[in-house]
Amino acid sequence: MARPSRYPLELRRRAVRMIAEVRGDYPNETAALQAVADKLGIGSRET
Repeated sequence: MARPSRYPLELRRRAVRMIAEVRGDYPNETAALQAVADKLGIGSRET
């Protein structure tokens, strides 16, 4: 049985749309992903 997602489906869909929209504004995909995560208040930069 699959584990339930940590984030709601609509939030994940919104994040994917945002990445597609801003990808060209950043030097690489990782930077775009981090920027969108920061805007949505998800993820953590702490390691």
